[in-house]
Amino acid sequence: MGAAKSKRVPRPVREQQMLDAAVRTFARRGYRAASMDEIAEGAGVSKPLVYLYLNSKEELFSAVIRRESAALVAAVTAAVEPDAAADRQLWSGLKGFFAHTAEHPDGWAVLHQQARTQGEPFAVEVAAMRAEIVRFVTVLIGAAAKEAGCDGELADREVAGLAHALVGAAESLAEWANARTADGTSAFGFSGERERPTAKDTAATLMNFVWAGLGRLMAGERWAPGG
Repeated sequence: MGAAKSKRVPRPVREQQMLDAAVRTFARRGYRAASMDEIAEGAGVSKPLVYLYLNSKEELFSAVIRRESAALVAAVTAAVEPDAAADRQLWSGLKGFFAHTAEHPDGWAVLHQQARTQGEPFAVEVAAMRAEIVRFVTVLIGAAAKEAGCDGELADREVAGLAHALVGAAESLAEWANARTADGTSAFGFSGERERPTAKDTAATLMNFVWAGLGRLMAGERWAPGG
């Protein structure tokens, strides 16, 4: 008998390998410059097999966005301590966000840099992911207001605005903490991983910026032009 046939890789496993390779390629090359040849090589498969499984470069990119979006949302929601005080819940959710983006910089680059700039349907898919996180944060801020005894004083529109602002600030901080140049070094001057802020540090930075203001707002203090 000849040599035994190599064990076939199950399709779901093979697809994840293709998506892993696609994430790396899209993050580092950009959507337009990324080639299916490079993605296939990175996954250790033939280019026709990539097309057989995922049909086209556009569908492959959409699949990457959906997978990375779902993973990010899951990381944030799983990190929140459900029975903790409102500020602790918000801090733990932010810590989960920053930890996930730091551990998956290529996935974050695809979502934050690539998908948003390529028009529909990619930007729409990222917007849906962002809206889900905003809704989640809105609930947390609403719970904090209720805990502080001022939920009746904060309009739903104001709470939603605060949630959007907080998510936008978190995205900006994740970009600051994780961005790398083409050679893999920090885009913002961090000399090494020891100098790069941790997820805990970054979450604390944002909480120090946001929570003091939220605390004053929930205590009935509001800013107005002229003091």
